[in-house]
Order: sequence, then structure tokens, then C-alpha cells
Amino acid sequence: VTVHYKGWLDDGTVFDTSADREPLEFTIGSGMVIPGFDNAVKDMEPGDTKEVRIPPEEAYGEHREEMTMQVERERIPDTITPEIGMMLQLRSPEGQPTNVTIIAMDDASVTLDGNHPLAGKALTFELQLVEIV
Repeated sequence: VTVHYKGWLDDGTVFDTSADREPLEFTIGSGMVIPGFDNAVKDMEPGDTKEVRIPPEEAYGEHREEMTMQVERERIPDTITPEIGMMLQLRSPEGQPTNVTIIAMDDASVTLDGNHPLAGKALTFELQLVEIV
């Protein structure tokens, strides 16, 4: 299917939209999009529009405290000037890349959050089904 969409948080902040670009194309049931988005378009026909609110458990999951960690500031490479909100990429012990966000820091340490930035948040989408391919 191809879908135009606009997504926002409960406070009205728009976090993504397909406005001014091609609609999103994905296969229903393939896991390419979050489950709540996938389920919302299943019963739509081309030209249909709807607004749907997706709870965290059908979006990016609940925020998990065990996904945050504090590291000593000296472990941050000298080439990086850490700032709150900055995204970094770490390697797991198995060598897999993991994205983290700096959520706090002081003179001695930096707190990193490995949760998806939208974890723990309900998402509202305005959807328009453009085409069933």
C-alpha cells in the first residue's frame, strides 16, 4: 500500500509527515512499520482518510529504564563534544550498532538512553490511503 501520513504527539508536536514528499509504501503485515500503523490501514480503501491514536505498546513500546546507562565522561571520544539530545552510536559486545541519546550529563558522567526516542509515547496519525499496489 502507499499512504500519506502526519504523526504527532499528545502535546501537538509533529514528529513525522509525508507532506511534500512521496507517500510511504509498505507491505501490510511485513513488520516494516509499527504494529498500530499497520493495523490502522488494513481496513482502508484508496481515498479513505482517518485519524488514529496508537498507544505505546503498539508503537515503539514502553520506555525501559534498563535501556539507560551512565558512563564516565572520559569514555566519550575527544572528537565529540557531548550535548543533551545528541545521538551517538555504540557497538554492542557482539558488534551490533546501537543508537543512544544523551539525556543527562555532569562533569564526571554522561547518561545514555538506548530507547527509541518515541518509546513510551502515544502517537496520533492522520492517514490517507493513496493506493493498494
